[in-house]
Amino acid sequence: MGKNIATLITDMFEDVEYSEPAKAFKEAGHTVTTIEKEAGKMVKGKQGETNVIIDKSIDDVKPEKYDALFLPGGFSPDQLRADERFVIFTKAFMDKKKPVFAICHGPQLLITAKTLEGRQATGYKSIKVDMEYAGANFKDQEVVVCSEQLVTSRNPDDIPAFIRESLKLL
Repeated sequence: MGKNIATLITDMFEDVEYSEPAKAFKEAGHTVTTIEKEAGKMVKGKQGETNVIIDKSIDDVKPEKYDALFLPGGFSPDQLRADERFVIFTKAFMDKKKPVFAICHGPQLLITAKTLEGRQATGYKSIKVDMEYAGANFKDQEVVVCSEQLVTSRNPDDIPAFIRESLKLL
């Protein structure tokens, strides 16, 4: 039975960090639901290669309706974490020990949700210090899996490993 994956995304996401994992999740039989401030809106990737139509508004979703959370990178996570609704949504997955997949700048939402304390994780090199201040044990590896719950990767080069470990958890 496929899982329902909530995906927090807005303009300026890193195109392949959304498109490649989303395609792999769907091919494996899972549902990928995109969530932003406004349903029906089109958001654009920062490389201009990928446009995504938003499925649901953050006001219309509840974390308990989803099995996992996917946080693509780019400038999207930094914009979303300025809105408390996305931070609370993210925190709920970590608190309930549901799978969370965050790549590149995706962990910025986890930092703001204060959910990295004592966790092993990785992310884009520019947020390494932020992750360490948030209490994460930062590892410079293509993919880090923590407590059979959190999958993190550094950048687009790490996508194959990120997809492999995310699918294992699903």
